[in-house]
Amino acid sequence: MGTTKEKIDSQKFRGGYYTPKEIAKFISDWAIQNGTENVLEPSCGDGNFIESAILRFNELGVDETELAGRIRGVELMQEEAQKARERAANLGLNGRTIINSDFFHYVQSNEATNYDVILGNPPFIRYQSFPEEHRSIAIKMMQEMGLKPNKLTNIWVPFLVISASLLNENGKLGMVIPAELFQVKYAAETRVFLSNFFQRITIITFKKLVFKGIQQEVVILLCEKQVDESEGIRVIECENMEELEEINFERVNQEELRTVDHSTEKWTKYFLTEDEIQFMRNLRRDERITKCQEYFDVDVGIVTGRNDFFMMKDSQVREWKVTKHIQPVTSKSNQLKGVSFSEEDYRENGASGYAVNLFIPPNVEFDELSTEAKNYIKYGEEQNYHTGYKCRIRKRWYITPSLWTPDAFALRQVAGYPKIILNNSGASSTDTIHRVRFKEGVDYRTATISFLNSLSFAFSEITGRSYGGGVMTFEPTEIEEIQIPTLLDLDVDFDNIDELIREKRIEEVLDIIDEAFLIQGHGFSREEVSLLRSIWKKLSQRRLTRNKSKKKISS
Repeated sequence: MGTTKEKIDSQKFRGGYYTPKEIAKFISDWAIQNGTENVLEPSCGDGNFIESAILRFNELGVDETELAGRIRGVELMQEEAQKARERAANLGLNGRTIINSDFFHYVQSNEATNYDVILGNPPFIRYQSFPEEHRSIAIKMMQEMGLKPNKLTNIWVPFLVISASLLNENGKLGMVIPAELFQVKYAAETRVFLSNFFQRITIITFKKLVFKGIQQEVVILLCEKQVDESEGIRVIECENMEELEEINFERVNQEELRTVDHSTEKWTKYFLTEDEIQFMRNLRRDERITKCQEYFDVDVGIVTGRNDFFMMKDSQVREWKVTKHIQPVTSKSNQLKGVSFSEEDYRENGASGYAVNLFIPPNVEFDELSTEAKNYIKYGEEQNYHTGYKCRIRKRWYITPSLWTPDAFALRQVAGYPKIILNNSGASSTDTIHRVRFKEGVDYRTATISFLNSLSFAFSEITGRSYGGGVMTFEPTEIEEIQIPTLLDLDVDFDNIDELIREKRIEEVLDIIDEAFLIQGHGFSREEVSLLRSIWKKLSQRRLTRNKSKKKISS
């Protein structure tokens, strides 16, 4: 297994991003309560959690002579396992406490073993990056549990659910997990599993990123199989790690617990109060509410395969004399300032030095092209632009597919709020901006400004995905899933809304659209609209306050 271990070590972030001792101690103190527990750490690294568990037992009056066989750590990397053994030995535990093995192989060969406590920080590795010999076992074990993992599954998922399956009847699980548990689609099945498997789930989040030097937001996941009272799920938000010490689990506040929803819905909603959650759930069943997919379809933008070549500034178009071989495009959210995108907007973006021209020569044999097109293509080949995967698999590497012009654009990445931008320019967009097609009979202007309402904004925060930097990301289907009241004729000046958006006066826009669309049009009370606005602000401000560290974790 030496080669495999070296392969993982080169791909994995382990070594620079160990769990802070404060978190390992916090989880161990929460999980180990009476000193009789047997403990498993399924991916122990150099032994942070093992050390914390031993020290916790010592606090409870359990010395090393009583701990033999009660603590087990599993670690694939031989060097890391040796470090963990040395740490355990320094605290009086036999080196056999640490098993140098793949966790999934270990479980297979120790099927009868169950644990009172499982804690740790599983690796965050993409499915494709995890060696097949380990991955296949993990996936098979999940399937045997009735789950259906796919190729988007990050390897922390099988670590989490398989660990849970090893717990005794009153077992506890405490793990450091990526915050994507809340929101990514590949974790939807995991959310349902956790909801059904545990009686009480506590999720602790941080306003500041707690893993130094990485942008990935993590949460502490504390799960209990059986509790005497106060079942449900709750989110506790801490400013930083120091605030962990202030959490008192002996004083369980019933009001903090939310009713668990056993659906695939994202868990972002649990940042809200129970009343706010119930309000949003009721809205999903409200006959006045539908989804954006009723009014438009959303698709990805143009995938060039190499923007450095295909995306050209006006000055480059003139330099290479390829004016007759370009198509207008937009590629960044800051190029879409209002809720309409005109030919004038397009020209201004070009004059500002943005690459707003897509090189697209006729789809013919190279010899049939103009001299100017040939010269530019030859230049691209000299730069090896044609060797990239997307270009390499095309019949003609220089022909970009799917060039249709949309009715409107939708932002793929959002800072403040999402919006639909009516396309009056004839331009298309690259894959950093989604393309929108309105359905037959839909009034384009009405649909565009109706989207700017507090209800849709609140649901967008639950529907999208946000990571450490605060930006919210939407896949095309996620935009289509955003809730919106059924469209009505609105007595609202489209051009005025467009101007207000360009001036970044979103609160005024919401006041206008909420009044006309939600209150006058659909009969929502002012109190309900105020609640929707506050929900949007609560969720959006939470993600926008994330520490914007630049370095990103591999996940």
